Amino acid sequence: MATKTSGLVKSAAVKLSEMGERTKELGTAMKDPHRQRRIILVIVCVALLLDNMLYMVIVPIIPDYLAELESEQSEHVHVVIHPNSSSANSTSLDKSNKNNLDVQIGVLFASKAILQLLVSPLSGTFIDRVGYDIPLLIGLSVMFVSTCIFAIGENYTTLFVARSLQGLGSAFADTSGIAMIADKYTEESERSTALGIALAFISFGSLVAPPFGGILYEFAGKKVPFIVLACICLADGVLLLTVIKPFSNRTRENMPVGTPIYKLMVDPYIAVVAGALTVCNIPLAFLEPTIANYMETTMHSTQWEMGLTWLPAFFPHVLGVYITVKLGAKHPHLRWFYGALGMVIIGASSCTVPACKTFGQLIAPLCGICFGIALVDTALLPTLAFLVDVRHVSVYGSIYAIADISYSVAYAMGPIVAGQIVHNFGFVQLNLGMGLVNVLYAPALLLLRNVCQMKPSDSERDNLLDEAPQGLYDTIKMEERRAKKKGYSSAGNCLAVDENGFDKFRAQRSVSEESSGPEYT
Repeated sequence: MATKTSGLVKSAAVKLSEMGERTKELGTAMKDPHRQRRIILVIVCVALLLDNMLYMVIVPIIPDYLAELESEQSEHVHVVIHPNSSSANSTSLDKSNKNNLDVQIGVLFASKAILQLLVSPLSGTFIDRVGYDIPLLIGLSVMFVSTCIFAIGENYTTLFVARSLQGLGSAFADTSGIAMIADKYTEESERSTALGIALAFISFGSLVAPPFGGILYEFAGKKVPFIVLACICLADGVLLLTVIKPFSNRTRENMPVGTPIYKLMVDPYIAVVAGALTVCNIPLAFLEPTIANYMETTMHSTQWEMGLTWLPAFFPHVLGVYITVKLGAKHPHLRWFYGALGMVIIGASSCTVPACKTFGQLIAPLCGICFGIALVDTALLPTLAFLVDVRHVSVYGSIYAIADISYSVAYAMGPIVAGQIVHNFGFVQLNLGMGLVNVLYAPALLLLRNVCQMKPSDSERDNLLDEAPQGLYDTIKMEERRAKKKGYSSAGNCLAVDENGFDKFRAQRSVSEESSGPEYT
């Protein structure tokens, strides 16, 4: 017995030592900046995946769930108040309830984007001040709470609160996550690749969530899809605390102060990019709440066909991301052209949607829309970071808050405005209008054709901010720039330096003072 006990103790000790070695290896890996930023990319991509899955997973769940609640309530009220009413009155009451339910569902779907639109300007400024890690943790925490409320919510008010809370969490998680990627990947080709991977996760979450939610809702009930997403969200938050340790990181105290968001908004180049991001996402945002009804009335589609409508579009979206990343690495000066081409493809695809009369025919234009969106997003999101680098201060919270605002404008209008346009003008007119807007906006991206040739301005920090330098980082950089303008090196030597900061005459310091002086260029 004693021998067995000693053997168990030895084996436990060996396992503990192995776990200690693995922990040390993980700690060593965390100190390697290349490995750390890969893990950070995974954390951000999971956060973006969760946000977009939670955004779309309610599409097959909430309308049916609310319809059941409305039916139970209306039947109870009808029996109690009008026990002997006629069938005609019952029919008119059902139509009225259906119209009210449609409005409620539209407002519920749009509440996330509306709150995200309102909070994003504040979250962008907050991210610029405190860094990217704490806002990301705040966003994941709020999303976790929102998902749990979705799981336990049993009435419209509770679900509305959960949906609005998701918008609050997204304003922090999405903006800080994308900004963190731009901050960690400073080289243009690596940044474009990392942002492309993040966009692929966004697409995967948006397009896979409806069938994921529909299947689990059908066979396991309403709570299960949200419980699964809440567990993943919790795991991602724990990984964030383990890897980045946001509350122990105080490096932001010596980092530069970002350009105020209102100054970024009036930059003409940034304004053009933001407008393109809004316009290119309008077809997707407007078709999501209207395409199912069109398929049901025109094509007599089944429930599974309506649930799988957007799933095939995931593959051309990923293909578009891959192509744009590869082309952007080889020809970065043509990113504006890739974005313009994407908008033309979106416009043409949107115009062909009403001509489709079968489910198979409809897949092609929807794939075209998602392929075009991939071109636009993958080309222009890195351009925003580049514009901040060369025209402003390299802090990315506010600039990607503007991108978040651009997306939120489209998705806030979609559930509310699209149904009214279809009701008043028709589904065909809606698609033709969206296609025309995309094609007409594409030439505006010509303004970006010379962006790649821009170089950072030494005086940009002084020109953009009226206040005194804040923190050690700002003070040192401004002193270096002032010395550079006066023709001095940063070490204080009274010798001219070229535009790259290289001292041409360091080798001539042994020459006597009587020799001819250097020519300044």
